[in-house]
Amino acid sequence: MSRLGTRTRTFLGMDKDFHDLTLAQRVRVSQGPLVITVSLLCIIYATLLPEILARPQFQAGLVLLVLITVTAAVVPWDRLWYPSYWILPILDFAAIGLLYHGGFGLAMGIYLLCVFPVFWLAWSRVSAAGAQLLSFICPLIIVWLPVFASAEPVTGQRLAAPILGPLVTLAVAITVTVIRQDMDSRQAALACKDQLLEDALAQSTERSQLLDVVLNAIDVGVLVVGPNGSAVHKNERMRMLDERIRPAGMKHTQEQDLLFFGADRTTALTAAERPIGRAMKGEAFQDVLIWAGRPGDLMALSCSARILRNEHGFNGAVIAFSDVTALTDALRARDDFVSSVSHELRTPLTSIIGYLDLAQEEVEDTGLTGTIPHAVEVAQRNSERLLSLVSDLLAAASGSVALDPRPVSGEELIKACLRSASPRAAAGGVLLTAEYAPGLTVHGDPGRLAQVLDNLLSNAIKYSPDGGTVTVRSWTEPGLAFLEVQDCGMGMSEEDQRELFTKFFRTGAVRRAGIPGAGLGLAITKNIIEAHGGTISLVSAPGEGSTFTVCLPQPAQPPPSADGTEAAPADVEIAGAASSLE
Repeated sequence: MSRLGTRTRTFLGMDKDFHDLTLAQRVRVSQGPLVITVSLLCIIYATLLPEILARPQFQAGLVLLVLITVTAAVVPWDRLWYPSYWILPILDFAAIGLLYHGGFGLAMGIYLLCVFPVFWLAWSRVSAAGAQLLSFICPLIIVWLPVFASAEPVTGQRLAAPILGPLVTLAVAITVTVIRQDMDSRQAALACKDQLLEDALAQSTERSQLLDVVLNAIDVGVLVVGPNGSAVHKNERMRMLDERIRPAGMKHTQEQDLLFFGADRTTALTAAERPIGRAMKGEAFQDVLIWAGRPGDLMALSCSARILRNEHGFNGAVIAFSDVTALTDALRARDDFVSSVSHELRTPLTSIIGYLDLAQEEVEDTGLTGTIPHAVEVAQRNSERLLSLVSDLLAAASGSVALDPRPVSGEELIKACLRSASPRAAAGGVLLTAEYAPGLTVHGDPGRLAQVLDNLLSNAIKYSPDGGTVTVRSWTEPGLAFLEVQDCGMGMSEEDQRELFTKFFRTGAVRRAGIPGAGLGLAITKNIIEAHGGTISLVSAPGEGSTFTVCLPQPAQPPPSADGTEAAPADVEIAGAASSLE
């Protein structure tokens, strides 16, 4: 509603828009301006021109106008045929005609009162053509009636003299009709937009309610922060977590006040290490484990964050907190169990292998033949395999790797591992090849690096059931050394690659193929590499083989030996068979 419309409503004492009124109310309002104007004219004429009020035609016009106004006020127009109210503006023309003729020669401009019924007719939605016709014919009758009523002859000049008035009222009617139609179309467009906005608002409200229900139904704390790091939204689970990780006695806290700790459960995380602090730097992360809570009530939280951006850049973040305390405790209990069982198995296995070695020596010394030598050999081989598995279980359960880093001959490392793997490769129809620069030196623990390379080679051979080629490569770059093992075997899917370095994980294809293993080799390999400060990466696809690449940081210069000379590369020894890998 425009300011003019608001002022008009206030002047007329209405508390609604004109189009919201009933038909009877609109009729009374439309009649009002003419009545008010004529009333003001009568007051003025009574003061300045009283003789006009004494003329019978003028009085008849006033009486007719009063009757029309009473009719407009008392008749229930809402119950009648809709166009029936047009009788009122048509009678208004008659009343104006009487007033015009009653004041003829004394008052000028009474004819202009025709504008009120013209506007009324033109603004109505009954018939635009009918309104325009009446707006011309009725005023024309008013101005021509004196011409025909006088004793003077009717001439073209006398008829043309007052024709301007009816033409003006016709123009007014056409203008008002056009304005009304334009306003109707705008009002329809606004109504359509209002409906669209209401529908969008209702849909947005419904989605917001649905989102709240979904967020409150999940067992994950969800926190949404704005560009300045302040909380914008929290679900119910997040509010519950807040109560547990907030210092005692504090009701309103910032993230720096919350009790977040590192892996040792005692060292408080710095502002840059905390989830919101990392997210505010634009960092997206997944499944970061932290500890939170008061002493005696610590819980493990897995945190993930996704960044919100708009055309201006950073616009906040969504951070999820999942309580994984039970899972962490279960994993620790599993590792403790595995470690205990492995320790209990290792002692009798060592004794069994020792006695089997003695039995094997006695068989060789006595030259015994038959099934017993073969049985002793099978028992010894399986015992050694079981001892290797127990060692892997102990290494996986401990999670710690002791290192004795030194310069290692890359050439000797690769040759030794290839010699160890060659019997298994020959049995599987796999060709082993190597690509490396002569004199290549790698800095690391020689035994551990040999274990890594032996594990990767064993893995490549095992998962090349149809034969093929396994290639070992090694090269260096400034500050880095690389080891790579490539096969042409089974390969694996992206889903399997995400879980490949998890303890005890074995791919579905491996389980279906019946390939033996415990799923520990790659987890141990990754621990060894990370203990060296390096990384391991994988490129693989089903049916296209796999390529494992190990990257190890190297010192700027080889460390000197105790006597001050440069240390020579260490010899490499391979102890035992390769661990089974999945």
